[in-house]
Amino acid sequence: MSRGKFYHPEIERMSRKALRDLQNRRLRWQVRRCLAKSEFYREKFKKAGIKASHIKTVDDLVHIPVVTKQELREEQVKHPPFGRYTVAPSKDWRELHPSTGTTGTPVNTIWSERDVENITEVTARTMWSFGVRPGDIIQNGFSYGLWVAGMSTHYAGERIGGLVIPIGASMTGRQVEYMLNPGSTVLLSTPSFALHIAENLRERGVSPEQLPLRLGCFGGEGGTETQATRRKIEEGLGIDAYDYYGLAEIGPTFASECTAKAGLHLAEDHYLIEILNPDTEERCAEGEMGVLVITHLSREATPMLRYWTNDYARLDTSRCSCGRTHGRAIGGILGRADDMVIYRGAKFYPVQVEKVVRSYREVGDEFLIELTRDESSYTDVCTVVCECLSADTDRASLEQRLRKDLREELLVTPEIRIEPFGTLERTTFKAKRILDKRPK
Repeated sequence: MSRGKFYHPEIERMSRKALRDLQNRRLRWQVRRCLAKSEFYREKFKKAGIKASHIKTVDDLVHIPVVTKQELREEQVKHPPFGRYTVAPSKDWRELHPSTGTTGTPVNTIWSERDVENITEVTARTMWSFGVRPGDIIQNGFSYGLWVAGMSTHYAGERIGGLVIPIGASMTGRQVEYMLNPGSTVLLSTPSFALHIAENLRERGVSPEQLPLRLGCFGGEGGTETQATRRKIEEGLGIDAYDYYGLAEIGPTFASECTAKAGLHLAEDHYLIEILNPDTEERCAEGEMGVLVITHLSREATPMLRYWTNDYARLDTSRCSCGRTHGRAIGGILGRADDMVIYRGAKFYPVQVEKVVRSYREVGDEFLIELTRDESSYTDVCTVVCECLSADTDRASLEQRLRKDLREELLVTPEIRIEPFGTLERTTFKAKRILDKRPK
């Protein structure tokens, strides 16, 4: 099949009215089957005093209580191994994937055969939107095994007609070798791993100009839509860098930037998007920052109704300059509630520290937010730890400039500790940016 700019033009350019009609139909179908086959959802609906007949349109979603990850954990502990929210019959189950966050007990998610097909198609759509084409050599640096992104992008890369190298998130030296021979044209990984590969290129004396690599898409953690990080990836690898987003409980790779780099396009034909006020749980006005809440419209095995992601985003439903009509998370994921740091009354997120640290060319890509307690004064101390690329750098001046810029960004002044290059741990998976050493 010959495709042009769009992978599924009739879906990606669908009018907002047609898209809303499709969402309403799929939502009614999903609610009916959840209540018919899931005791977990029947209990939630009964407690809220609502029935399936009350949910006719997207606007009626506000009556359904949100679902949290902690709820799912507790449900699977009480009703092992998968809880009571598995809706498809076991004969239709095909894959099991646990969540892979940096904290907490993993939550098991099941994919049916139809789920695998839908995830593959949506992921292929995202990959097409940022420029992957038949014949591309796709170096898949996402983790394989139980982590979902490696599998979904592998399936989708093959579906598009690319040659997939399933190297996973390991063997940094081999990553460089494959970029040289056979000459990968696309890289998929976390932003941290992309920067680590770029660092390895410099150490080996390999110039980005020597690589056929032309683009990459990076997810699993925030960072790509932070301009300083995007610049470092693009300059370090000589590519266009795009942002990827997904969640194990929802979908591994259902949102990405297109070549316009104007926010994460959300696959609204399969995923119903809401932005809610974190305090009141009321819907935010368009463009207002709130918590991203997602409802599955087509998921068969373990559907989520109003899943509270804990991720902050802003939604824009205007048509993108690329021509796509599905909503976009402008600026990507803006922070995660789990990662919020409260220091001297100010609240900030690691992505804000990243924005400052990675804007300095004399500072390495790795950083850490270290939380300790001053036992003499019983006060918390927040220290931003980073690396200096050269031993000849004036560290006192660098520290002073970092402190000033961080104060302007965070509205509070952290301590600064500058370490020699190579001190901080490099990561091939999700980087953990907060080290809490305070007594429990």
